[in-house]
Amino acid sequence: MKKIVTVLAAGTSVIAAAIYLSGYGYIFKAAALNLKKGPITPSVDDEEKFPSRPVPNLQAKPWKKHPLYNSNTLSANLLKELKKTRTSSLLIVRQGKLLHEEYWKDHDSTSLMNSFSMAKGILSVLVGCAIDDGYLKSEDQLISTIFPKYAENFYGKHLTFRHLMTMQAGLDWVEEYRHPFAENSKQYFVEDLAEQAFDIDFIEMPGTRYEYQSVAAQLLGLALRKAIDQDLATYLSEKIWKPLGMEFPAKWSTDEKGMEKAFCCIHATTRDFAKIGQLIMQNGRWEDKQLISEDYCKRMLTPTNENDAFCFTVWADDENEIKCRFFYGFLGQFIIMIPQHQMVIVKTGFYNRLDVDNKKRPVQVKLLIDELCKIKQPAAV
Repeated sequence: MKKIVTVLAAGTSVIAAAIYLSGYGYIFKAAALNLKKGPITPSVDDEEKFPSRPVPNLQAKPWKKHPLYNSNTLSANLLKELKKTRTSSLLIVRQGKLLHEEYWKDHDSTSLMNSFSMAKGILSVLVGCAIDDGYLKSEDQLISTIFPKYAENFYGKHLTFRHLMTMQAGLDWVEEYRHPFAENSKQYFVEDLAEQAFDIDFIEMPGTRYEYQSVAAQLLGLALRKAIDQDLATYLSEKIWKPLGMEFPAKWSTDEKGMEKAFCCIHATTRDFAKIGQLIMQNGRWEDKQLISEDYCKRMLTPTNENDAFCFTVWADDENEIKCRFFYGFLGQFIIMIPQHQMVIVKTGFYNRLDVDNKKRPVQVKLLIDELCKIKQPAAV
């Protein structure tokens, strides 16, 4: 028996060494983190698993509650869907006031939720701020003006900020979440995000076609961070968190070197995520101040010719009777903006099998819109 155990131990060591030497050492980190701190897969409650940078608020200004606040009962059809997809929060803002909010699974209005890829849309918001502040000339500025090495690449010399935001970067990256050896799995746990991003080569001319790639967002974050010469979390705080009077400070997860996970992982409350949706639905205006250029916001929300369901890292649906734009994150995180109803919906959850339409949009968004736009119309106040 002792001999068998020794052989098994030796074999395990060899396998572990092979995994590590093959560049997949992050798997051991992932296992250690998850065994110690919760679910064995990425979760909406991951803010304590990784180092992070704070996103400070300044003077909290809670949402004003509508007189009909929480007086509406959600339909049985919607409640069934929310339960099935392990929803942790649902919030509705209408006409600029908090109309409904509900929380599940030990969450409440103070819980920090993981944005996952909704952070990509927030990153595009910060690009607009950087253009307004003069750090960038426009979204068509070449990435090679920030990282000169791209000027030496046949394809890379054409890469722009717009290409990264519209997922037309032409990078050699396959978006895959379902196995631990995928680049996306490595990206979530890797210790040096810059090293990983800069190591990804091109396979085609930027702007040729749409292909969703999280590494494009990480490269965008790296370029933006260098252009503004400060960390992204601080910039997010100064340009968005403080001016909007967010109720709570947020956190932005980082790698071991302090680089924000630009492709994901801003941890904030559902109420504060709703303020971002309200700001963008109002074309960058908040109270009496224009925080982001109105023209940029309109460009940000305009679908591309290559994919009419995608804008600047914000999704679009102009085919439904009720048109919308929405931020979309892994496991079912949404900030949905519905201008014709002056409505913002935020939903967070933990479900990896959402049905999608032929343009990769989660059909749950349409269900949320169709069901929630039926509820009692609040009187204008």
